[in-house]
Amino acid sequence: MTLAVSGMAVAADPLAAIQGADKQIQDDAVKSQQKINKLYDQTQDMLYEYRLVVDETDTLKSYNDYVATLVADQEARMASLQEQINGIERTKQGVVPLMSRMIETLDQFVSLDVPFQLEERQARVARLKEVMGDSNVSTAEKYRLVLDAYLIENEYGNKMNAYEGKLDIDGKELTVDFFHLGRVVFVAQSLDQKNAWVWDNEARQWTALSDDMLRPVSNAIKMARRQAAPDLLKLPVQAAEGAE
Repeated sequence: MTLAVSGMAVAADPLAAIQGADKQIQDDAVKSQQKINKLYDQTQDMLYEYRLVVDETDTLKSYNDYVATLVADQEARMASLQEQINGIERTKQGVVPLMSRMIETLDQFVSLDVPFQLEERQARVARLKEVMGDSNVSTAEKYRLVLDAYLIENEYGNKMNAYEGKLDIDGKELTVDFFHLGRVVFVAQSLDQKNAWVWDNEARQWTALSDDMLRPVSNAIKMARRQAAPDLLKLPVQAAEGAE
């Protein structure tokens, strides 16, 4: 009786051990699966992050390529602008001496020309010389002023004009009416219309006109001031050139 019980007890121990081992295996398997699941989740997270990084890298590369294109374009523009600036500087080196020569030529021309509106013309030349030394005035503006002065001088050759001014005759300063028709005729008449003179540019002096020229000179002055209708003028053209 006793032996039988002992045999059963001995037989039960291996079974329990097997059951225990199986449970342990199952527990270990569950833990392993949990680790696998956790690793899988981590792997998926890492893969997602990797893909994000790859996408961001591609985006950044595309953006960097775009920025590089912009930089290259800006550098090309800067190089072009610098070349233009250098060209402007080279142009200035040639234009500034040219303008100075043009002003000196204009000054000499005014001095030798028929002296109508002389003070105004001399003041214009003086202003040009002053502007050339003014650093606040751009080279382009200086050049424009010089060209304007030349255009004004050119227009004088096509104008009929009358104005009041002072005339020195035999050491006496008289107030007179001046009249000039382009550069062909330049005459003066006293305000009482009793005397008239014509400019002889070759002799550089005023010559008295005969009495029969007083009315034509007076009519010319009125026409220039639009006080009389346009009409034919009888004026001493040849006298203005130095011959009667």
